[in-house]
Amino acid sequence: MEEKKCEVVLFGPWANAFCTRVELALKLKGIPYEYVEEDLTNKSELFLSLNPVHKKVPVLVHNGKSTAESLIILEYIERIVPSFYIIFGSKDKEREKAIEDSSQLLKVFEEGIEKDFPGQSPFFNGEILGYLGVVIGSLACNYQAVDEAIGVVLISKKNQKFLSWVNALKNYPLLEEKLQPHDKLKLKERVTMH
Repeated sequence: MEEKKCEVVLFGPWANAFCTRVELALKLKGIPYEYVEEDLTNKSELFLSLNPVHKKVPVLVHNGKSTAESLIILEYIERIVPSFYIIFGSKDKEREKAIEDSSQLLKVFEEGIEKDFPGQSPFFNGEILGYLGVVIGSLACNYQAVDEAIGVVLISKKNQKFLSWVNALKNYPLLEEKLQPHDKLKLKERVTMH
């Protein structure tokens, strides 16, 4: 395979949950990509050159830069095309559809919250902030500043369970201490979007 700049290539074996995780994210974001199936018993030289230390899958290549580990790749994908940029970059009916699609994804998340966190608490045993709370809290707790910066409501009242979960996270002392100040973040997002 000859590597081209500006193309996204995902390396992974057949039937691998970690690669599927990355493929789902790429498809959700509408990012076109090439999938290169890698034989883990006989790894190609190209694959080994892209991930020489760990030699594990998946590996994502974007603009000639390789990224390994599925959760790190998901974070990278979110930085390339954050969900709200899809909404911001669209207009009228396309924007309405993007907002509705986002709301439907949050509904799935809400179902998981309801199942795994009875009583709508985002905390392990109702008291301790867990890994999921850290991941969601660091991304979603500043949603109001982003809404105000771009003039679009990203998390609507349709997702009341998610909003209550995020608002509970916002009031957790450690997150309160570490979240970016509302006005400063709003200004940063306005500058980023224009």
